[in-house]
Amino acid sequence: MGTTWTNSNLGYPRLGENREWKRALESFWAGRLDESEFLKEVKELRLSYLKKQQESGLELIPVGDFSLYDHILDTATMFGFIPERFKEDSNTVSLTTYFNMARGTAEAPACEMTKWFNTNYHYIVPEIGDITPVLTENKPLNAYKEAKNELNIDGKPVLTGPITFLKLSKGYSQDDFEKKLDQLLPLYVEVLSELKDAGASWVQIDEPSLVASLPKEDIHFVQKAYDTFAKEVPGLSIMLQTYFEAIDHYEEIVNLPVDGIGLDFVHGREKNIASLEKHGFPTAKTLGVGLVDGRNIWRADLKEKETALQKINQLAPEANKVIQPSCSLLHVPVTKKHETKLESVLHDALSFADEKLTEIVTLSTMINGQAEDKTVKENQQALQRFSENYRKQSADLTKRRESLPSERELSFAERKKYQDEKWNLPLLPTTTIGSFPQTKEVRVARQQFRKGEKTAAEYQEFIQNKMKEWIDIQEDIGIDVLVHGEFERNDMVEFFGEKLNGFAFTSNGWVQSYGSRCVKPPVIYDDVTFDKPMTVAESQYAQSLTDKPVKGMLTGPVTILNWSFERDDISRKEVSYQIAVALSQEVQALEEAGIEMIQVDEPAVREGMPLKTEEWNDYLDWSVHAFRLATSNVKHSTQIHTHMCYSEFQDMIESIRALDADVISIETSRSHGELIESFETAVYEKGIGLGVYDIHSPRVPSVEEMKEMMERALRVLPASLFWINPDCGLKTRNTPETIDSLKNMVLAAKEIRKTQETTTS
Repeated sequence: MGTTWTNSNLGYPRLGENREWKRALESFWAGRLDESEFLKEVKELRLSYLKKQQESGLELIPVGDFSLYDHILDTATMFGFIPERFKEDSNTVSLTTYFNMARGTAEAPACEMTKWFNTNYHYIVPEIGDITPVLTENKPLNAYKEAKNELNIDGKPVLTGPITFLKLSKGYSQDDFEKKLDQLLPLYVEVLSELKDAGASWVQIDEPSLVASLPKEDIHFVQKAYDTFAKEVPGLSIMLQTYFEAIDHYEEIVNLPVDGIGLDFVHGREKNIASLEKHGFPTAKTLGVGLVDGRNIWRADLKEKETALQKINQLAPEANKVIQPSCSLLHVPVTKKHETKLESVLHDALSFADEKLTEIVTLSTMINGQAEDKTVKENQQALQRFSENYRKQSADLTKRRESLPSERELSFAERKKYQDEKWNLPLLPTTTIGSFPQTKEVRVARQQFRKGEKTAAEYQEFIQNKMKEWIDIQEDIGIDVLVHGEFERNDMVEFFGEKLNGFAFTSNGWVQSYGSRCVKPPVIYDDVTFDKPMTVAESQYAQSLTDKPVKGMLTGPVTILNWSFERDDISRKEVSYQIAVALSQEVQALEEAGIEMIQVDEPAVREGMPLKTEEWNDYLDWSVHAFRLATSNVKHSTQIHTHMCYSEFQDMIESIRALDADVISIETSRSHGELIESFETAVYEKGIGLGVYDIHSPRVPSVEEMKEMMERALRVLPASLFWINPDCGLKTRNTPETIDSLKNMVLAAKEIRKTQETTTS
């Protein structure tokens, strides 16, 4: 790489400027594109992303980071980890098998899906089991050759490292980790050898697991893997890339036999700097300096970044250095050029993926003494204008927060008596998580309203008709506690952000959540405050249509925080408290309107947990406090529900209990019931619903399948506290499969209810 600073990227968004990738996927799934047409479209997109990076001035361009669904699923299929239920008679993995693993079929449930470290991206969990891995396809090699042949780009192939891949997988004992690693390493060697033979100069091997609280004994496995690569593929330059935090075992990691180490100097800045100060950096290696934030959308302060680069230069003076983002740009929108509706001062303070590429290139010219003064001057002026106009904290917010109770007046056992008397629900009450299918009809009506093609009165009439339709459907099915369906909501976070002060919204700021599912996170740029009731009208109308209880539906403070691009000038804790205070006013407004069963969803609490276990308690303490600030100022008979989904909850059961929600619903079917094991050792004494079917798969689960899940849960949970519900909201499903699944769920619940009543009578 030479002795000067160079620049690189770690990964680029898949979605496309206008979500072209999403549309291609969904058209293929719907049969509107055949396989050859689909592959042609996605190839054109993939090449356009590479060309854009090439034209930005990047020197090292990642290849192989593109995916048709998920990069961990790519790695699993590349190494032949195909669960038996998806096996086909072929040595290759067809697109059908690939997507079946992600989405499931009528006969086979999808592979588990969970959060990618502490981000809002979901990956498909590989199922290792007793499968002997084989190399089905060298995907990084194909990506490298394509970039070389089509665009004359000598790309930097990207692949997930063996340690991280195994750490993220399931279906084997940890005692067998080394055995599984030994099976994988020859296949990695084959991949790397073929890349070297094809002419690849650098290969980026992503090992984000190295920034988590890695046990000391696991360093042996890391050393074994990279010693093997150095021995078997000499002469290939490997950039061992970490991100999302600082590495703990610094000395051992930087002395591995690789040519470069990539460190995160945004989210792991203080610890990585401290390690450099204490231990230095090997002179023969290249240091990847992740200094442009790959997870948030604020413009980099070029002068501040230049100062940081100069400090790093002093700490590692003889090492070659590469300026790059802190992580893949997968987590930010593509470009801000379409954001013409944003106020100019805010717009100028933003930086999406394409703008971050420019920042990376500019910083490399700055540190090499070649930057234009006007570029730096414009950057500083834009940031100054923004700070002068926004981010002035109000003392009134602190006063209001201090006036709120942070715990319910009565214990759960005491207030449950009031709630049982008020609601008089049957044993094993059935409900859903909140949303119903957001059909094309719903999306078109919302779009027409936003464009002024429907009046407010016409749109309200449409929404009310949809609510009535689904209240009737729920009553016909026999569900016990109803929801209004959330047809007026575009997204569970965006909807509330649009109605609270301190949020801004982009037109095209989409990011991938899982598969083709993408979200448009709000931008928290100023103090968050309550304006006026946000959900009362819809909840009141829905309740007027039925004698059964209808839950009010809110998104919790930590989820709103974690699923937004938050301001970075105050702590995340303080922002969550601001949101909690605003939501407490909405809870009070619902209660005053007669809505006294209120669900405050917190699906993102687990994903926001720090990657270092020593930091968990502080995060969980303020997360629980924020939830209780939002929900504690209610009557004894008001029942507070919450919902969490698709994460590992076993290590936060005590914090779930501390939320003090009257009922919590948690995903369990997508992980095939594994969460239930947590309750075999940890007694949970509040109401709980373990989702009995996976809503992210188009398959309709059978009555027997759901009964089996219920029976397993009831072996460790008391029936008097157990609720029956799907894993998550149903907005992504179609109407017929939703109705059929819910009918089966209610029928299963009724059969189990009879069994329980017979047993206890």
